[in-house]
Amino acid sequence: MKAVQVSYPAVVMSHDAGMPTSERSERKIGRSLWRGFRGRCPSCGEGKMFYRYLKVNDKCPACGEELFHQRADDAPPYMTIFVVGHIIGASMLIVEDKWPDAPLSLHIAIWPALTIVLSLALLPMMKGALIGYQWALRMHGFDDAAEAEKTPAE
Repeated sequence: MKAVQVSYPAVVMSHDAGMPTSERSERKIGRSLWRGFRGRCPSCGEGKMFYRYLKVNDKCPACGEELFHQRADDAPPYMTIFVVGHIIGASMLIVEDKWPDAPLSLHIAIWPALTIVLSLALLPMMKGALIGYQWALRMHGFDDAAEAEKTPAE
């Protein structure tokens, strides 16, 4: 049996913008995640992503990048619950191991309060990181349609 060699084109065409991926602007996932986690625009890192606690700006106030395409939905609460659950669960085990005779009233006062505070603090960070991730991967309308319009057609 003879092996068949398959060749692929040097430039892969993108389905979302119709431009070759080599000509599209690069969007680094790690940088976009970090900017979103900090509540900043994933494109420029300067403008604020949220105008209220969890309300996303339609456009970045600094660079004008459209942010209304985001589809965070239920993922940020799930990620927040996952992270907070691990932090609180591990902390409870450590405290119980180090201080086994801790009064029950202390546990009742500390763990629910800490869970609520951590959840409320991490939820916008998780949502921002998810929006940054969607932007970096050009998901849900975060494509280069605006960049494609600016480039002259050949």
